[in-house]
Amino acid sequence: MEMSHTFDRVGACVACRSGDAPDFALSMAFQPIVDMRTERTWAYEALVRGRDGAGAAEVLGRVTDANRYAFDQQCRVAAIERAVAAGLLADGAKLSINFLPNAVYSPKACIQLTLKTAAANHLPIDRLMFEFTETERMADAAHVQNIIDTYQAMGFVTALDDFGAGHAGLGLLARFRPDFIKLDMELLRGIDSSAPRRMIVEAMVGLCARLGVTVIAEGIETRGELDAVRSLGIDLVQGYLLASPAFEALPGVTLPVAA
Repeated sequence: MEMSHTFDRVGACVACRSGDAPDFALSMAFQPIVDMRTERTWAYEALVRGRDGAGAAEVLGRVTDANRYAFDQQCRVAAIERAVAAGLLADGAKLSINFLPNAVYSPKACIQLTLKTAAANHLPIDRLMFEFTETERMADAAHVQNIIDTYQAMGFVTALDDFGAGHAGLGLLARFRPDFIKLDMELLRGIDSSAPRRMIVEAMVGLCARLGVTVIAEGIETRGELDAVRSLGIDLVQGYLLASPAFEALPGVTLPVAA
């Protein structure tokens, strides 16, 4: 896939500043990722919403091949600005931002608006994590590898989201080596009563430990699921059991009572 865009002399993508870009009227909801060892929020994932609180589906339904670049850039800005406004700087947790690999034309150039927004909001870049997912085969895996390598070299951490769903599997993990993988919720659903799911996750945790990749369990909804993933050595957990997403706010975490 050929990536072409116009860049100015300092390497910033001209489209970042284009007045022709559509305004998606974005805002964000935030959901904690909890470190169960400390029982504190380790990061907040930014989840796209409409400025009026409309759900992600309504917003994503307006994204096309022609405007996905503007959408991706506006999501990054909204995530940082809304998180800081909600109190992220005092909280100390990371901010996890979802991004579209196919909306990044040049990693160093297309990150400039993100860097500028973080600086303007006094958010250190080492508190940013970028999640990517691909449920269809990537047209240019080398381009995605370049994005990850560039982001890691700049001090960001990266995460492969929805691991175990669609094409987001072992092939991508072997090629990209992100800092984190987020196990897909469908793989974890009912893991406390499913021996095959437990064995698969146990094997993944062991493999990732040898690769130097940290596992995050997402979509945890029951105490049984939480106990199961914790017993397998997964410390970072996200899901409705601990906290629901909150619109333009950083929600507190409710820890389940010990059984």
